[in-house]
This record gives sequence, structure tokens and C-alpha cells, in this order.
Amino acid sequence: MTRTAITAGQVADIFTGAFGDGIEDIQVKEWAEGTRKSKNHAVWIRVRRDLLHDAVKKLIEIDYPHLGVVSGADTGDDIELLYHMLIFFGIPHAEITVTLTISLPKSDLRVPTISDLIPGAVYTEREKQEMLGIEVIGIPDSRGLFLPPDFPKGVYPWRKDETGIRDDMVKELWQVGRPEGRPAPPVKPKEKKKKEDDAEPAAAKESAPPVQGEAPPEPQSPEPAADEKEEVRQDE
Repeated sequence: MTRTAITAGQVADIFTGAFGDGIEDIQVKEWAEGTRKSKNHAVWIRVRRDLLHDAVKKLIEIDYPHLGVVSGADTGDDIELLYHMLIFFGIPHAEITVTLTISLPKSDLRVPTISDLIPGAVYTEREKQEMLGIEVIGIPDSRGLFLPPDFPKGVYPWRKDETGIRDDMVKELWQVGRPEGRPAPPVKPKEKKKKEDDAEPAAAKESAPPVQGEAPPEPQSPEPAADEKEEVRQDE
């Protein structure tokens, strides 16, 4: 299958044409970074909650996306979810970051799962359930992911309202101080470095060259073998 890349502007046009008024806001951004001034392309799309599933389907029609994460925040009256995805992954100079944003009123925190379209989404959806208190409809596994089993029910660490972390749950670590009585961490002994002289090859130990202006030393003839010495004595 041949993947044909399109521009960020064309992606925006496709969504605008497909969903019309269902697109609450759409922005195309381009910027350069690094010494090579490599260009980055992004499309930010704010879509109605009821169109989220269809919007992900539309993105898959363009190119199957790589889902980075679903981030979320308590904005006061709403919970905002941002689905960060990348299309044309691996195609040089063609990759586009697409972020789908939806707002959930706190009176109705339900959102459809997209794990049937992108299976790996189930993990980040589970995280948002326990951290923000949303309900992901149709999620195949609704178990908690990060919080311990004895964590209080109805408390959501990322919420900024009365359902967030209570004051009595906050530990002032600066008052407690560093824990004492812990065993020292195992430290691997440092290896002794070999001396440079031991590693120096024999050729490097030859005498240094003569100082400029001095006559070089006379070459010494090799020591004659024992039988050669005997022949010299007989000639004498």
C-alpha cells in the first residue's frame, strides 16, 4: 500500500468539509526549529464530543495515526481531553501532528472509547478515568492503572474542584525531612585504571629524537654472535 502524504492545510480542509459546524475551531500551525530549521506541521481541531469517534475514523482514512497520548485538564466547568496523534509517520518532511480536542461538562463526563479504532488507546483512557473521573463508554478494560487499590473512591488527583486531592492527603515532605535508617545503596567499586606506561607499546619507549642543533648519536652495530667472535680470534 502506497501512502500519499498531503499538507496540514489539506487535512484541515477535509475535516471542515466532513463535519461542518461540528468543528468548533481549527488551526493550522507551522514552525521551524533546530539549526537546520526543520519545519514542523500541526493541525489543532476542536470537535464536538459526539463527533469524536467519527473524527478519528476520518483521520484513519487519511493515514493511520500514531497515538501519542490523551492528555486532560480540569478547566473549571468542564474537563478537556486532547487526543495527540501523528500521521504520515516515517515519511521525511511530511509528518503532521493532529490534536483532537473535546470538552466534557462536569454534569456529563461520558466519552466514547476509540480503542476499537486504535487498540493502544485503552491504556491512556484508563488513566483519564482514574485521574479525572470521566467515564469512557465501551472501554474493554476499565480497571485502574496507576492508583493503588486502597486509594479513596471518588477522589481524582487531576481535578481542581472538591473531588480533587484533599488537604489531609498532601504530605509536607519538607517538614518530614529525609527518611533515616535506610540501608546505603550498593555502590559498585571503581575499577583501577591501568597505568599508561603499562599500556605503552615497546615502540613508543625508544629514545627521544635529538634536540635541534645537536649531532644525532652514531648508530651502534649489533653485537656479533658467539661463533663470529671465535672466527675473528682465529684470524688474529
